[in-house]
Amino acid sequence: MKMHFCIPVSQQRSDALGGRYVLYSVHLDGFLFCRVRYSQLHGWNEQLRRVFGNCLPPFPPKYYLAMTTAMADERRDQLEQYLQNVTMDPNVLRSDVFVEFLKLAQLNTFDIATKKAYLDIFLPNEQSIRIEIITSDTAERVLEAIQDIEKGWAKPTQAQRQKLEAFQKEDSQTKFLELAREVRHYGYLQLDPCTCDYPESGSGAVLSVGNNEISCCITLPDSQTQDIVFQMSRVKCWQVTFLGTLLDTDGPQRTLNQNLELRFQYSEDSCWQWFVIYTKQAFLLSSCLKKMISEKMVKLAAENTEMQIEVPEQSKSKKYHIQQSQQKDYSSFLSRKSKIKIAKGDCVFGNIKEEDL
Repeated sequence: MKMHFCIPVSQQRSDALGGRYVLYSVHLDGFLFCRVRYSQLHGWNEQLRRVFGNCLPPFPPKYYLAMTTAMADERRDQLEQYLQNVTMDPNVLRSDVFVEFLKLAQLNTFDIATKKAYLDIFLPNEQSIRIEIITSDTAERVLEAIQDIEKGWAKPTQAQRQKLEAFQKEDSQTKFLELAREVRHYGYLQLDPCTCDYPESGSGAVLSVGNNEISCCITLPDSQTQDIVFQMSRVKCWQVTFLGTLLDTDGPQRTLNQNLELRFQYSEDSCWQWFVIYTKQAFLLSSCLKKMISEKMVKLAAENTEMQIEVPEQSKSKKYHIQQSQQKDYSSFLSRKSKIKIAKGDCVFGNIKEEDL
């Protein structure tokens, strides 16, 4: 799993003896993860070097004189580059030294208390095991819910917002989360802005994926907005198509991005239609659709112990206990040169492996 760290800001603080130090705000995948001092990161680097030796990237040097503003900015950039480089090694990411330091830094930053809890793990053979863990899940979920609401990803009603603010002031975490789960789009995955061909070609769209649906906030060419929800129970199949590469000139560096589209076949008014979404996160969206279908199948199997899913052999066909004509989990990665043909029957596309994403 790739982790993207950045240090967009730093702050000067005073210690108990009247001295001053710099506190760096470390963000993970766009969200504040923790705040740490240079001395903490330096000590962490020493621990990592005792385990991994000289294969680690160079750590920013100490300054023994007072730092100027330019020197402080340079150190922040160097620390950010160090975090990005050190996380490229999967062995470092899996190490106890790496995980424990970041866990402790996050707990100290948000003053999160840990507690014992039990986690049920379901195995492929339909058995489950229970393990005891130390977690701060409640506090982390409250922070995530607050961020989602502040960013407008979760959409509470006015009454819900007032109650959530009251629970937050009272520090009633359990009540806060119980109400947050009822908020529209709570826990959904928010994708980057993209475009689609519905209801008009070139319409802007912001996608939220979760709860067995794709929720689209569409901006029409005349700047009007329209909310559209696609239910996964009506999705028949989908495919990802590679359209080429685009030169991204936004920001200080020019980068080449893959130009992708995800099109899915959807039942609308008893008629199958194709809808197209143009997004560089097409593979992520495809993975979300697969997971929602998988979770739904597991839930159906748990409710009906007699239900079985049989895979047909190539030599002879077998009947499915679940009607596959209702929903199919297909995806593909086609070049733009390939022609997309819709057969009279169901369309079947080649499977793509997760390691190809």
